[in-house]
Amino acid sequence: MRVWVGTSLVDEAEARVSVFDRGLTVGDGVFETLKIVDGRAFAVTRHLRRLEDSAAGLGLPAPDVQVVREAISAVIAANAEDLGNFARLRITYTAGPSALGSDRGGGVPTLLVAASASTAWPATTAVVTVPWRRNEHSSVVGLKTTSYAENVIALAHAKSHQASEAIFANTAGLLCEGTGSNVFVVRGGVAATPLLSSGALPGITRELVLEWTAAIEARLSMDDLAAADEVFLTSSTRDVHPVHRVGDVELGAPGPVTASIARIFAQRSGTEVDP
Repeated sequence: MRVWVGTSLVDEAEARVSVFDRGLTVGDGVFETLKIVDGRAFAVTRHLRRLEDSAAGLGLPAPDVQVVREAISAVIAANAEDLGNFARLRITYTAGPSALGSDRGGGVPTLLVAASASTAWPATTAVVTVPWRRNEHSSVVGLKTTSYAENVIALAHAKSHQASEAIFANTAGLLCEGTGSNVFVVRGGVAATPLLSSGALPGITRELVLEWTAAIEARLSMDDLAAADEVFLTSSTRDVHPVHRVGDVELGAPGPVTASIARIFAQRSGTEVDP
């Protein structure tokens, strides 16, 4: 594979990042994951806007979005045969190399862009709740940072329970989000997702579902999840993903509201590559 490192494409085997890069040593970086369908990256402008927001939230220099756009196009073109019809693309932007420790040394930020072929998710999925809490008061709330260890632990817990996603409550006990997805619950025919004030990441697919459908934001409890008629996840690779099991509770999936929202999203995203 060919990947983008810094300012140019290189072969995967020749890609180099300093062992002093803060993205590696202290997780001082941000990232975005985009889906690639038939050689076209989806919602690039929205993803780059969030990358800029996340970088600003960490106090990183603003990424050069024109360079990032060039990198995205170059990586897709260079790996077209290997990526197939469906792939994921990862943009990573870190504070760059610095002395060991938490203090930043003013190094030049590191930009990495890579892509790999992917497979579509199954038609429905299972989720579990986890005992760990999202901190809605965190200094990095709403930022898509490379500090992902708690997500790794929670996802491993989900996998050990035959589920593909772990759902967090926040410190107030309210419904928040998954490790790499936003969650929607349907009750009384209305689809709702937690407010961003819950600590949830402002997901791109979440944003589009709210814009394109009658889904709403609401203050939701974990009881709302347990009592939901339907549940679905949203993310850049899942799109609108129906949930057939929450913990030990089986749900009919997809339910009618979820199916309608999934259909609308598929139609709109199929014709609007950069909405």
